[in-house]
Amino acid sequence: MLDFNQFEYLSFDCYGTLIDWESGIVAALRPILARHGVAASDDEILTLFGELESAAERGPYLAYREILGVTLDGIGERLGFTPMAAERSMFGVSVQHWPAFPDSAGGLRTLSEHFKLVILSNVDDDLFAYSKTRLGVEFADVITAQQVGSYKPNPRNFEVMLERLGNQPERVLHVAQSLFHDIAPAKGLGLTTVWVNRRHDRPGFGATPPATAQPDLEVPDLRTLAELATGQK
Repeated sequence: MLDFNQFEYLSFDCYGTLIDWESGIVAALRPILARHGVAASDDEILTLFGELESAAERGPYLAYREILGVTLDGIGERLGFTPMAAERSMFGVSVQHWPAFPDSAGGLRTLSEHFKLVILSNVDDDLFAYSKTRLGVEFADVITAQQVGSYKPNPRNFEVMLERLGNQPERVLHVAQSLFHDIAPAKGLGLTTVWVNRRHDRPGFGATPPATAQPDLEVPDLRTLAELATGQK
């Protein structure tokens, strides 16, 4: 069991960890696919999204709304249709409608009584502002891909976060759902990690590429993390 008392900061991935991006992605893509007469299962949609989104993020930096547009272009190419400009634009801003997990706001509120909370997210500043209202807490800092100019799993995103938090990795506990985007690179920089395994009751990796990494703790949801962390206080 982790000694939570050693940590001053809890840094969080947002999408997939606090915000239910898989539900949001599917809800945004379903009407587009229907207009083009394409049938695909949720798992097929999410797996394709995970592959294409991460590929776009490895290229020259683009704003996240444009990453989503490029991802939609790739989905169309794979599934046999060409997205309309309006569809690209709508998908690019769909982040603002993605819902929070039911346990996110309460878990964050409990954790905020004992730790400083930080966001480290692959998103644009203005899009995160919509998600922040769903999470209901104030964060000590918010570091976005837009601010860094790159996307996780690029270690630079984590390095910028550590620089802004005083270069004390032993005081930071990184919490995330994606082994690929977060747990693996965070461990590579010596951070202690918690894997919020939101897909613990489902097979596959969903909207994230497959990856292997060994977190220091695995929990199924944020409520469980809050109970464990505050139980030591």
